Amino acid sequence: MKRTTFLILSLTLLTLASLLGCTGNSGSASGKRVVKIAYLPITHALPVFELKEELEAQDADLQVELVKYGSWPELLDALNTNRVDGASVLIELAMKSKESGIGIKAVALGHKDGNVMIASPEIKTASDLKGKRVSIPHRQSSHNILVNHALEQGGLTIDDVALVELSPPEMPAALASGQIDAYCVAEPFGAIAVSVGAGRVLFTSEELWEDSLCCGLVLTDAFLENRVDDAKEFVEDYKAAGRNLTKERAKEIAIKYLNQKPEVLDISLQWISYDDLEITPEIYDALLQRVKDYGLSDNPPTYEQFVKGQF
Repeated sequence: MKRTTFLILSLTLLTLASLLGCTGNSGSASGKRVVKIAYLPITHALPVFELKEELEAQDADLQVELVKYGSWPELLDALNTNRVDGASVLIELAMKSKESGIGIKAVALGHKDGNVMIASPEIKTASDLKGKRVSIPHRQSSHNILVNHALEQGGLTIDDVALVELSPPEMPAALASGQIDAYCVAEPFGAIAVSVGAGRVLFTSEELWEDSLCCGLVLTDAFLENRVDDAKEFVEDYKAAGRNLTKERAKEIAIKYLNQKPEVLDISLQWISYDDLEITPEIYDALLQRVKDYGLSDNPPTYEQFVKGQF
């Protein structure tokens, strides 16, 4: 009992630290062309953080203003109402917004892979999940798709578990306290549970879906149409920033912006890459098929409708 209480307290402090992490200078730079980008404090947004750092170091004419949110619904509301120019967001959520008529387009990936399915220590295989409570951050997410893939590994379907939506910071403590039995989530919230012994890695995303898509960089139609040159420059610089994120540099940026312990990030950054952030028709179509297969949407936008690959 004392160990469980300690784990929950430790996990709560770790996740609070992540939410309160440094965001850098969010004020508009005088005389600069500013791109306002919404994000959640997760490793999937590291290319945006890296780009902000690079542009500030260069004193470039184009600058990034970061706007932090605590949940996907809050972020999506800001994106959908043009309070920001773009966002690092769950790509399925953005697809759903596009499907409903919101003027946005995906211009790059946030990362490749970088998700894990974490389970309580007594769960050894996917078949052990039968009848258990499994958490995801949102039904419109790659985490939902990955959970479906994981269950298939054990001969199960989504109907064999109780699916619970929680915000990412809640999940490690919920697992430690026994409120849930497993979860699939963006990093570093999987590594947090592993680092304190509250959970184990049941699957990494590449074991279930190689080169899986999860978060993407999305820009509003208003920004793309009204600031054509800025959009082109921003996207090119963003992709270059991703290529600059070596493991060492990614850890440095994550410590600053996510305020996580180095040992947590050492675990977390094993599972993710940023060197190729292009959204190709092939990888998007693979996502599109899964979105249909697992009931996330019957009529998701096509590549041509949703992705801006050329400027």
